[in-house]
Amino acid sequence: MSAIKIGVIGGSGVYKIEGIEVVREHTVSTPFGNPSSEIIEAKLNGVTFFFLPRHGKHHSFTPSDVNYRANIFALKELGVEYLISVSAVGSLKEEYPPTTFVVVDQFIDWTKGKRERTFFNNGFVGHTSVAEPVEKELQQMIVDACKEVGVKHGVGGSYICIEGPQFSSKAESNIYRSFGASVIGMTNVPEAYLAKEAGMAYASIAMVTDYDCWKEEHCTLEEIMKVMATNNQQAHAVLKKLIPKLNGNLFSFKKENTYSVLSKPEKMTADQERMLSVLMR
Repeated sequence: MSAIKIGVIGGSGVYKIEGIEVVREHTVSTPFGNPSSEIIEAKLNGVTFFFLPRHGKHHSFTPSDVNYRANIFALKELGVEYLISVSAVGSLKEEYPPTTFVVVDQFIDWTKGKRERTFFNNGFVGHTSVAEPVEKELQQMIVDACKEVGVKHGVGGSYICIEGPQFSSKAESNIYRSFGASVIGMTNVPEAYLAKEAGMAYASIAMVTDYDCWKEEHCTLEEIMKVMATNNQQAHAVLKKLIPKLNGNLFSFKKENTYSVLSKPEKMTADQERMLSVLMR
């Protein structure tokens, strides 16, 4: 197990931060198949961390096709305990215009059942609480970094995760607003829940690209990509502040998976024993 405990998962633009040094790439096979890409070991301001492009290096996986279990398992097997998620979202609230970062604390799963969302199946039985999917101390560190670099941000609120890859209809968008959700995206579920099952501290930076479609403003993919360029630059600034601060303050946190497993070790297969040893570290 590596001494590197910080991981970042997001778009491929994240590891194009000025001053970042790519140390090497790690190929990790898991009981759940291959992750989206090799895990990139990188150094920023003297701090080494792991980075995984969620959709692959060349954005070749749709949100439904991402192997979330393999991604989280591979990062945990490498030693990651603190996981920062960076992703694009639509805003469901007037007060969160494009280029705002929303540091959410809850998730609503509105996917269609196509995604494998737990490590526990096929005779490997466990139940983990995801009542508080975001680690509060890590969330606050993200908020502090946003303040330091001057990024407009919101704190708290729910991220509703839809299946995609299509964006919402107006009727759907208004239903999601009626739930009180703050932002809408396609990737943070089951990612956040799997991180809890893996005993990780997880927090998400939701970067607003548009107002979804509930407002009377048509938004094209081309327009969204222009906003994404701005958001990526802001994300770089936040991560350059956040990663060194987190590395110097690796706080203790409650691992919700501690008492999750119900299966008896003596009845487990070799793969299940490996899963148990990795998830429960």
